[in-house]
Amino acid sequence: MEKKRIYKSNDRKVCGVCGGLAEFSGIDPTIVRLVYALLALTYGSGLLIYIIAAIIMDDRPDYISR
Repeated sequence: MEKKRIYKSNDRKVCGVCGGLAEFSGIDPTIVRLVYALLALTYGSGLLIYIIAAIIMDDRPDYISR
């Protein structure tokens, strides 16, 4: 059984982190982006978390389909 991995999405607005999380969880990327924006504006640490995730997450390989 192959493990499911989180990759940055090719459908990206900034770095593809929110799109990748949406693809992994199977929900609409717009919803993830809106929730992230609300959390970033409310708590402020969301920007730092996004930058760290953008550095750590791998790009989606070309041979993997959604």
